[in-house]
Amino acid sequence: MADRIDFNKSLKDLNENDLKARIAEDKLRLKKLEFAHAISPLENPLSIRGLRRDIARLKTELKNRTLQA
Repeated sequence: MADRIDFNKSLKDLNENDLKARIAEDKLRLKKLEFAHAISPLENPLSIRGLRRDIARLKTELKNRTLQA
C-alpha cells in the first residue's frame, strides 16, 4: 500500500507530456511481459497485474488533469 501512495505522489511531479510518455512506455513494457509470459511462464505473473494497475492510475491522473483544465 505504501508503494501505491509513493506512486501517486510521484505523479504530481509529472506534467501531461511526461504522463503520456510514461503511459506509452508502460504499455510497451506490458506487451513485452505478456508476450514473454505466453512463451514461458513468468517467475512472478502478478507483475503483469501490477503494471496494468499502474497504467490505469496514470490514465486516471491524466484524465483528472484534463477535466480540471
